[in-house]
Amino acid sequence: MNRFQFVEDHKHAWSVKRLCAVIGVARSSFYAWLKAAAGRAARAEADRLLADRIRMVQDPKQGGDRAYGAPRVTAELNGNVPAYERVNHKRVARVMREHRLAGIRLRRRVKTTVPAQGEEKFPDLLHRDFTVGECGRRYVGDITYLPVADGTNLYLATCIDLGSRKLAGWSMADHMRTELVADALTAAWRARGGNLREAVFHSDHGSVYTSKAYAKLCTRFGVKQSMGVVGSSADNALAESFNAALKRELLEGRPAFADQASAYRAVFRWANRYNTRRRHSAIGNIAPNEYERRELGMLPMAA
Repeated sequence: MNRFQFVEDHKHAWSVKRLCAVIGVARSSFYAWLKAAAGRAARAEADRLLADRIRMVQDPKQGGDRAYGAPRVTAELNGNVPAYERVNHKRVARVMREHRLAGIRLRRRVKTTVPAQGEEKFPDLLHRDFTVGECGRRYVGDITYLPVADGTNLYLATCIDLGSRKLAGWSMADHMRTELVADALTAAWRARGGNLREAVFHSDHGSVYTSKAYAKLCTRFGVKQSMGVVGSSADNALAESFNAALKRELLEGRPAFADQASAYRAVFRWANRYNTRRRHSAIGNIAPNEYERRELGMLPMAA
């Protein structure tokens, strides 16, 4: 409670003059605070209404996203509204903080890379440059595990376009064999109209990525393989960040998916939303498909 409120609450028992003297505030300041009460009430009500709008933005039942923090919430609130209705991101952050509306966070990270043993190595063609650039030219990928309540795991392989942050291809299976990552790259090849020639695909040194079968598929598609330093997660940071976001938003702190079917459905819905609706800060807080439509309309828009 602030000191002015204390004076207001106790002024019927003691005089304002005495109360102000005891707690060390000027009477003029107290009366100024009192005069501004109506304005404070109006602002509090406006903040309450804004908090309700933020809850809708974060509510999946309303088409929202629980993971949205202040930047994406602000972008969502300001999308397609007149300038006079736009809200400042600092106000959104303050209201979210006061109403405890922070986006969900990941509790743990798990490494799934199986070190390669004597397979072919490839140079690092990205050098930790994960900035947005030309679409369809640079891709990153990784494998993450998805725990299931019965004690089993599913594995998700990804192929993400650095240019637009689009999830161009992905694959899920109950194993981490080479077919898993091959299927993800093939999905990206199909989504890009059968054209990945001269594109770079960057990964870690996992055995599936260094296998001869995967190298043969890359050669067939005209893809240049790239790999970072062994044991350095920073060299494939964007792919790992993607995996962390997916697990954070789908599991929401739960230890596992109820069953494999639930995991498949959840990932399918999330992947579709990621490409078509989920705002990404690196591309101006719009969705990857929208970014490609605006910047490079010639690329296929498969979800």
